[in-house]
Amino acid sequence: MVAHSPPDRDKRLHNCRMPLHPTPRLLLLDFDGVLAHYDRPKRLLHLAEHAGCTPAQVQAALFDSGLETAYDSGAIDTATYLETLGQGIGRIVDPETWIAARLVACRPCTGVLERIAALAGQTAVAVLTNNGPLMAQAIERLVPQLFPALQGRVLCSGQFGGRKPQREVFQQALALLAIEPRHTLFVDDLFVNVRGARAAGLHADTVRDARSFARVLRRHRLPC
Repeated sequence: MVAHSPPDRDKRLHNCRMPLHPTPRLLLLDFDGVLAHYDRPKRLLHLAEHAGCTPAQVQAALFDSGLETAYDSGAIDTATYLETLGQGIGRIVDPETWIAARLVACRPCTGVLERIAALAGQTAVAVLTNNGPLMAQAIERLVPQLFPALQGRVLCSGQFGGRKPQREVFQQALALLAIEPRHTLFVDDLFVNVRGARAAGLHADTVRDARSFARVLRRHRLPC
């Protein structure tokens, strides 16, 4: 006599084998906290040394004033942003000085970058960061190993007139990349942004280091 599995058991096994969602076609990455560790005090110190002032004065001019948020949100352009910052710290800040401060303050996450390199040719990658347009130039110098894969695919919130976790920012980013939310996996170190991405229809997870990044890739059946 041939033994047959109970129908309910067969159904449960079948459901376990069924994918919960398709493998992502695009991996959309946050920058600070995912691709690089960001040390704000180092950035403040670099700009303070440039201006001959204190880091507290740079903090006041850049962050306490709301200037950085305004730039990240697209409320002001790069020229106005740099001019206002220069006035606040008492010395002109040009794009190269701004980028240099960012380079000093960021340390690439090697383990994460290696895992992204493993995806080359299999899954498209792009960056969506809460920053103004200058950050796109800095990123190319901070993680050169991800170029040309990221060429033209580093998106800054300022170009969309908002900031993550706003749904519209995700929608505009994906429209520019010509991909649907359901085919996109977004990763960020802040859950508030992950929640915003999910509200916009993307698959999204929180990552904080190479190990958690690898877990997320495995969960979504991507090479890690």
